[in-house]
Amino acid sequence: MASATMADNKLWFSIDRGGTFTDVFCQEASGKQHVLKLLSVDPSYKDAPTEGIRRVLELATGKPHPRDALVDTSRIASIRMGTTVATNALLERKGDRCALVTTKGFKDLLHIGNQSRPNIFDLEIKCPGVLYEHVIEVDERVALVQERSASLGGDVVTGVTGEEVQVVKPIDLARLRQDLCECLEKGIKAVAVMLLHSYTFRTHEQAVGDLCKELGFTQVSLSSEVMPMVKAVPRGLTSCADAYLNPSIQRYLTTFKVGFDAGLKDVELLFMQSDGGLAGGRQCECGEHEMCGCDIR
Repeated sequence: MASATMADNKLWFSIDRGGTFTDVFCQEASGKQHVLKLLSVDPSYKDAPTEGIRRVLELATGKPHPRDALVDTSRIASIRMGTTVATNALLERKGDRCALVTTKGFKDLLHIGNQSRPNIFDLEIKCPGVLYEHVIEVDERVALVQERSASLGGDVVTGVTGEEVQVVKPIDLARLRQDLCECLEKGIKAVAVMLLHSYTFRTHEQAVGDLCKELGFTQVSLSSEVMPMVKAVPRGLTSCADAYLNPSIQRYLTTFKVGFDAGLKDVELLFMQSDGGLAGGRQCECGEHEMCGCDIR
């Protein structure tokens, strides 16, 4: 229903962009509603949600809005959109090429997973594939104090969770730089970083992330930022998914936003997440898109 606080001439859009069809719902301040369905992919227009908004604007204003011109945002108050861009990229394995950076000795950890076997008596167990195509092992090691051995040596520091962590082996950034450069030469520009115990001791992962950005990786997903949880396997898998899919999401968002005039900066722009919540569509303080999660947790 229309809110009493709505401006008299504003439009509120809710859009579902699916793999085949895009559904557009628009409500005017007066309470009048517009419903539109169009193909998500059509050679006659570049982007389905943008085209849907353009058509609704023509209906609501009675004025032509040329397809080859930037969409006028003067009457748009809000755009909320759900899209299957990431889901489709995952199902079709069309995400960006990515590498996994992990603690030395654990390169197969995510491939092994938790060895869950729902069908315990199945004679042919198919191991799920991984999203990364290359693994870089970092010569570093930290351990929780409860695992501490005097023979290991190393400083003891307090992690962000309050747990004490022993830095058994400082990170070897010189060797890592060489490995990362070789990765870049293969054309891989997205990387997921998962080091042991980084949920509480983030220093080593942050150092890896800084080096990756310095060398020119365009997507760096640190497990300590993406999903700072205790268990390494789900933390690593989630970080790999972020590195694999986030570039596709960012490219789509860029394509979507370039279809509007400069007034889009004053429009509430929200995108649905997999948990049903909404994430902003602006730039955040870290220089990345808000959907990177640095300011929405």
